Amino acid sequence: MNIGQIDTRHGTANQPNFSNGNCQPYTGVPFGMNYFAPQTTDQNGSWWFHPEDRVFQGYRLTHQPSPWMGDFSHMLLTPINGKLQENTLFHAQSSYRPEESIFCPTHLSIRQLRYGIRSTLIPSMYGGILSIDYSRNDSGLLLSFPGRHQLFVIDPYTVEGKITHFAGSEDPDFSFYFILRFEYPLTTDELAVSNKNSDSIPLYFEQTKKQTIRFGTSFISPEQAAYNLELEQNQSKETYLANSQKQWQSYFDRIQLTHHDQQQLRTFYHNFYRVFLFPQTFYEMDPSGQKIHYDTTSRSVKPGVLYTNNGFWDTYKTVYPLYSLIAVEKYEEMLEGFLNSYRETGYLPKWLSPDERGLMPGTLIDAVVADAAVKDIRPDLMQEFLTAMKKGATVQSNHSNYGRQGTEDYLTYGYVPNHYHESVNHTLDYAYSDFCISRVAKVLAEDETVKKYQQRSLNYQHIFDYESGWMRSKDKNGKFREPFSAHRWGQDYAEGSAWQSSFAVYHDFAGLIEKYGSSERFKEKLIDLCNQSPTFETGGYGFEIHEMSEMAAIEFGQLAISNQPSFHYPYLFSYIGQPEMAQPLLKQLMTQTFDDSSTGYPGDEDNGSMAAWYIFNSLGFYPVTPGTGEYVIGMPLMDKAVVLLSNGKELTIETTPNRPQQQFIHKIKRMDKEYTKLYFTHQDLLKGGKISYQLGIVPHPKKYRSKDLPFSLSNDN
Repeated sequence: MNIGQIDTRHGTANQPNFSNGNCQPYTGVPFGMNYFAPQTTDQNGSWWFHPEDRVFQGYRLTHQPSPWMGDFSHMLLTPINGKLQENTLFHAQSSYRPEESIFCPTHLSIRQLRYGIRSTLIPSMYGGILSIDYSRNDSGLLLSFPGRHQLFVIDPYTVEGKITHFAGSEDPDFSFYFILRFEYPLTTDELAVSNKNSDSIPLYFEQTKKQTIRFGTSFISPEQAAYNLELEQNQSKETYLANSQKQWQSYFDRIQLTHHDQQQLRTFYHNFYRVFLFPQTFYEMDPSGQKIHYDTTSRSVKPGVLYTNNGFWDTYKTVYPLYSLIAVEKYEEMLEGFLNSYRETGYLPKWLSPDERGLMPGTLIDAVVADAAVKDIRPDLMQEFLTAMKKGATVQSNHSNYGRQGTEDYLTYGYVPNHYHESVNHTLDYAYSDFCISRVAKVLAEDETVKKYQQRSLNYQHIFDYESGWMRSKDKNGKFREPFSAHRWGQDYAEGSAWQSSFAVYHDFAGLIEKYGSSERFKEKLIDLCNQSPTFETGGYGFEIHEMSEMAAIEFGQLAISNQPSFHYPYLFSYIGQPEMAQPLLKQLMTQTFDDSSTGYPGDEDNGSMAAWYIFNSLGFYPVTPGTGEYVIGMPLMDKAVVLLSNGKELTIETTPNRPQQQFIHKIKRMDKEYTKLYFTHQDLLKGGKISYQLGIVPHPKKYRSKDLPFSLSNDN
């Protein structure tokens, strides 16, 4: 699909109490340092765009990874005609027709009905170009800023400024620099003002009905912003657009689809667009061609790459495994950036925006590193990564943003006691991270470390309640919290209840099944999970959070596909050798809870994590356990996919017959030979060739050998 067919409003119809993606309509180059989007309101906090609003306040330069995180270093550019009654957004905003506007990954185009102004914005990595067609000669531009800022008129054609505003940073003076250069000059009155520091500042131009504004930006210095602009100063509007289109299309061409349902085809590619937005580039190139970035910890400029705006609790499951197949070159560089974060803070990152925010349980970048290690991606970094991972697992930081919470207690008791918030999820995530540490150590042939952390990865067993089959919190004395309800959200669980949190034993499902006493008992638990009503108790939250609402809105039992902890739930049937029980479920999840509209997600999309879930599942396999190099077979959706792998080979996936009534996989062929395992390995997929799925209308149960089942530590010899 051509990138010009993507509408960035996918998943953008949201409000604080209900998410259809919680996306913003971002325009920019892939992994851009800046994104741009129309702002339709300044009265709704981080939800500053809604596709049904008919008010345009301006083009927002944004660095917001999620409305729950908030924006930083943002500003607004609003074309205007004539003097405003007051210099505010309210007095400058205009109606517009969303249906007549262009919302494309490569460019935005808006016509302001109040002014009769048509403008087009095309971003680049560090700057962009805004072309404006005015209806009258009294043309201008309103610049609006949050928090601390400065604006300087340098000459009739140039203004410079800086924004010191962030959602959270180690540096209270962390600043974003910008420079705007106009094709036609400012009026004489504008030149008399050397420093404009009100929140909304109008700039007016000499008599012109057309204006072209080129801009450069930087997190490093005004000189770097000017240099970034200088590199593109002579580019035309058409060149900016061609460069943006080329960058996007290079990613879009990596998976080429054929499908009989055009809406599902569009849904796939709209999700594909979301996969290449985050993490965002946080480094620049100096005049000597060296990569440099601003380190907020030392408050100085450092050499090397850096990335930001990413929560690993969400993205480790899907985004980075997808990069390992089709975008290894970016994965390699991102790993280098994450290691730079460790070098500068002393801990590997958990939630970057712009620097460490310390949110969500666990230290799940460990899985990103382990998955790279077993796939032979950046082996040169793995020794230092292992040191960093071991430090995070054993040394409690005196700064709550960094490392594991309750580290010393976890090492003492083998679980995180329940005087820590969300202790169950912390315990399970730490156990999985310990497994990931063992995997990196195995690649490095450090046998003692392998043994030590494999043993620690079994700590999930310490909070398993044999009687009820739940993961439950314990106090320091080893007593489960009472009273207990499996439907109670919060307190001991992160964004869920025991139903959404008790199956996060990614590295050892065979061990978990053994704790249940039999595969049959485990199966009955999964059936109960799926075949009950989506009820919940507000519990530790004391009120209904949006994740509860989203689970309740769809009839998929306690399988809250609206949130990351449930992403792997359908695949649990494969670990008992009954994948046919999940195949209709997967097909229904893809077709009933995802589409290509502004309400296209069942919950928060979260930095590409839910989008990549859809991509993997559409292809028919899913990375349940990053760090094993395996993809568990699911249920394909697309008729045909040709995947251009990062090693240059092509993997062709064909599915036939493929109509709604075909709910089951009848057989699979790999390289024209019948395939009997329930998973593919990364090494096998990198060979390219063909996977053929033959579907059927009734289930085809089979007997599977233990070696045909996906990886579990308890079965690993």
